[in-house]
Amino acid sequence: MKDWAVILGASSGIGAACAKALAKKGINIYGIYLRKKKSHIDTLINELLQNNNISVIYKKANASNLENMDTIIEELKSQGKIRVKMLIHSIAFGTLKQMISDSNQPLTKQNIEMTQDVMCNNLIYWTQKLFENKLLNQGSHILAMTSAGGHKNWENYGAISLAKSGIESICRQLCLELAPYGIAVNTIQAGVTDTPALQKIPGSEKMITQAINNNPHSRLTMPSDVGDIVAMLADYNSSWMTGNIIRVDGGEDITG
Repeated sequence: MKDWAVILGASSGIGAACAKALAKKGINIYGIYLRKKKSHIDTLINELLQNNNISVIYKKANASNLENMDTIIEELKSQGKIRVKMLIHSIAFGTLKQMISDSNQPLTKQNIEMTQDVMCNNLIYWTQKLFENKLLNQGSHILAMTSAGGHKNWENYGAISLAKSGIESICRQLCLELAPYGIAVNTIQAGVTDTPALQKIPGSEKMITQAINNNPHSRLTMPSDVGDIVAMLADYNSSWMTGNIIRVDGGEDITG
């Protein structure tokens, strides 16, 4: 049985770092992305294939579209007898607005529902479909990327904070329901990481400065820090470590 990683948001930042780390472990990669140029994706695929005896598929698709999910799952099944060893949710695409605003347009119902669906709810639907198609099996891991924003709030971050706390709740519930099948479900809370998603947050420069000052290691979290932990979990076939928020932040959250 061949192991695959399905990575939602696999083109850059933490998602790409997870792909690189798992490729080195000999795990085949199915990456889903939306916005990156083909030239960028081709370069990333070549890097993943280099010196790694694996298969790599990258698909441009809306990860919240149910028909896209079905198409991708059929393509995975066409690879033969496989197990999705890792389902990684690393999508960073949400609306950055205040809930209450005198001068600017505040968050709308559409903004909130889109952010919640893309950064939170679709993990449920991916898990359901992979499980129904017997692609999640004993030893599989589901990992969702959260942040300190799941329990802290910053200006303009309200919709994303809602999604982060929501995905943590989803993972706890999935932990309960998938434990009998030997499938682990955890969230990873990275520290402040200088990614394209962070740079879009108003006031990100201040967040970066505060994170460096608060972190016992006196630096930001790097995507490769998260990739290293995901690679460690690739060798873990038990579901006993489940239902956790795993902080990969160098101690930033306990001092901030």
